[in-house]
Amino acid sequence: MYSVEELQKIVNTEIKNRAEELKGINPADLYAPIKYSLEIGGKRLRPILLLLSYNLFSNEIEKAIPSAIAIEVFHNFTLLHDDIMDKAEVRRNQPTVHEKFDENSAILSGDAMAFLAYKFLLESKTSQLVDVIDLFSKTAIEVCEGQQYDMDFENRLDVTELEYLEMIRLKTAVLLACSLKAGALLANASGETGDLLYEYGINLGLAFQLQDDLLDSFGDQKTFGKRIGGDILSNKKTYLLINALENATPKVKDELLNWIEKTEFIPENKIKAVKKIYTQLNIKELTQKKVDYYFQKSTQILQKLPIAENKLQPLFVLGNQILKREN
Repeated sequence: MYSVEELQKIVNTEIKNRAEELKGINPADLYAPIKYSLEIGGKRLRPILLLLSYNLFSNEIEKAIPSAIAIEVFHNFTLLHDDIMDKAEVRRNQPTVHEKFDENSAILSGDAMAFLAYKFLLESKTSQLVDVIDLFSKTAIEVCEGQQYDMDFENRLDVTELEYLEMIRLKTAVLLACSLKAGALLANASGETGDLLYEYGINLGLAFQLQDDLLDSFGDQKTFGKRIGGDILSNKKTYLLINALENATPKVKDELLNWIEKTEFIPENKIKAVKKIYTQLNIKELTQKKVDYYFQKSTQILQKLPIAENKLQPLFVLGNQILKREN
């Protein structure tokens, strides 16, 4: 079995090689933002999950590498467009693509990345390729659905916790689940095993996104890689804000709504004031409890797999690394 660190090195080397290949392709202005996006780093969580899943059933992981790279390229494509919609300035402690280049470049290069992902996927030599493409296409549409819900929530103050959880299931969790199930499909694992890995990915993804929300307000920018308080400044309907609005007394709720409705403010003041409200309402602890709930659920699902525990160990390790992460 490969370790998480070994797979991370393999993925990083392959991405570096793929990015380098883009240097000589014209029009250069189309491929430069793609190269930049792939080279500014990241945890490479999704391709590693795919390879870990594949490695449960086969040691010939080179056969699964094109699909792993496809997943990572697709993920980075979504970040290019998400950062434009969120007006984000920093990603992985570097300027976002639309800041480094411009919005039109980020949109068009993002479009090209979506198709490059399919190009890489087609390099996979497997009898299960149709099933993998079907899963990948379904997931891509679901990610777009999740993003639309996220946008719809911008103009609502009555978003429920259940609506929010469904949104992050689509926007974030399904791509982690797809990575795991795709690895199983490529290795010709049973359908039942693939489905269990998919459910594991959904619950891990929910925990992952909830923690991301938590770190956006209470993390450290140097390790988180994004500006702290970005969700607060944009009034993003996160688990934290939804529960704050639900649990606040009328007086505190009015104060919170006042900050949400302000159009002119000093960013640092708004972040400080909203975080103070979150602290008063124990929102940090409430969110952490939800993170723990989904992480424990993911672990329970992993234990149901008909696979020796020593083979599953790298997945346990990665899951723990994800939920102890600071970025």
